[in-house]
Amino acid sequence: MKNNYILAVDQGTSSTKTIIFDAQGKAIARGSEPLKSYYEGERVEQDPEEIYRNVLASVAQCLQDFKAKGGDLSSITACGISNQRETFVVWDEAGKPLYNAVVWQCKRSVGVCERLKEEGLEPLIKSKTGLLIDPYFSGSKLIWLYENEEKVRQAIDSGKAYFGTIDTWLLYKLTNGQSYLTDHTNASRTLFFNLATLDWDKELLAAFGLTGLNLPTPQPSSSHFAAADFNGLLEKPIPITAMIGDSHAAAFGEGCFAPGTAKATMGTGSSILMNIGAEARDSERGMVTTICWSTEDRTDYALEGVIVTCGATIEWLKNELNLITDSKETEAMARAVANNNSVYLVPAFSGLGAPHWDMNRKGSIVGLTFGSNKNHLVRAALESIPYQIKDVIVAMEQDTGIALQELMVNGGITANKFVMQFLADLLERPVVNMGMPDVSALGAAYLAGLKAGVYESLDHLKSLNSDKSVTTPGEDVEKVKTYYKGWQAAVGSGVVAKPVLQE
Repeated sequence: MKNNYILAVDQGTSSTKTIIFDAQGKAIARGSEPLKSYYEGERVEQDPEEIYRNVLASVAQCLQDFKAKGGDLSSITACGISNQRETFVVWDEAGKPLYNAVVWQCKRSVGVCERLKEEGLEPLIKSKTGLLIDPYFSGSKLIWLYENEEKVRQAIDSGKAYFGTIDTWLLYKLTNGQSYLTDHTNASRTLFFNLATLDWDKELLAAFGLTGLNLPTPQPSSSHFAAADFNGLLEKPIPITAMIGDSHAAAFGEGCFAPGTAKATMGTGSSILMNIGAEARDSERGMVTTICWSTEDRTDYALEGVIVTCGATIEWLKNELNLITDSKETEAMARAVANNNSVYLVPAFSGLGAPHWDMNRKGSIVGLTFGSNKNHLVRAALESIPYQIKDVIVAMEQDTGIALQELMVNGGITANKFVMQFLADLLERPVVNMGMPDVSALGAAYLAGLKAGVYESLDHLKSLNSDKSVTTPGEDVEKVKTYYKGWQAAVGSGVVAKPVLQE
């Protein structure tokens, strides 16, 4: 069915990207619209109506591009939506927001989280949801709204408040309030969702004082959600057959279909998601358990580790130390020295994330001598990225007993061949780069196309976008292992690299 196309909407924190993909998984047309966030202290918010308008503007651009290239809008078969995950909206019976959208970056609920921990709720929450008590997730910020915003409190207590992550809000708006649904991945980021039952957990909602809250019906990521004409942008409604959180969409787009396959998004920070199969597994090493993705006949779980500082370290070298004028210079500088000279940079500028979770830690540089130069420092900064990813992968392998098979990577840093080779050597596994900048949109398209019949199966998807760059372990594996021991000493983490598990 070569003439069938999928419309993929990737609603992100800073912009909405819309891409039309063909039956071979190739991007045919694009549109992008920037989105504004509002900051006040530790609060980060967005306007829910602005988000909706932003999506329509992005879709309009993409459809215009498609038509300009000779595309026929009637050949668009279905739509998939990926979205910024933990950001949420609360609205009333008339569909009017009771408050701004509270963005995942918002830290207003630190006090709520501390109180929940003091009340001893963390073991219960972790056992049911797979998550840690942290402002990152939606639930604690909704509790904050309930306790501090009278309009929200009254609506929840009277059963007239409707909660939704951005996927749910968009679906509700696109269908004029007729569809109130979410998918398993977005639901799994709220602190309300039970991973075992794949449904909302009444015990937790009661413990949070949110019993009166209306919640969307959760269903598989790849399933029929509704039909929409995007406020008249399309002549007739098309089915929306996928909704999924953006990081999970990236994992699916990258091909994380089997246990032991993982993806690392390498941007300012890094999100590492590893498929762990059909059963949820608890982490004892600082990971969260989540839904990887789901279809109507299959649910795959994942462990996720978040690295706080990744590409931001390179920006620091440029902006604060003036060691470089462009990040592209770093590869040659790292290769200009024969080894790392035992110099390590621990990029704990905002604390250390998984698996260490030491948010009070400060950044440090160790091992400097008169023989050290700026190339050693740049190399240490680059090496810190693979080291942190290795720490997370080691923890995941130890948590699950599942060996990493290969690591799919995306993000700007993947252009640095020094980092890619060092990472492959360190993991002793292939590092695969699809070279596709919009993997979240691609994942949403794949899931939508599966349900719509454009893509036949997971095996079919594996055959698409096959032009991948694969970096395999090289001749420096043993040397890099020695370097990693120095990193562990520098971090002082207690994370010990056991031998990599075999199949």
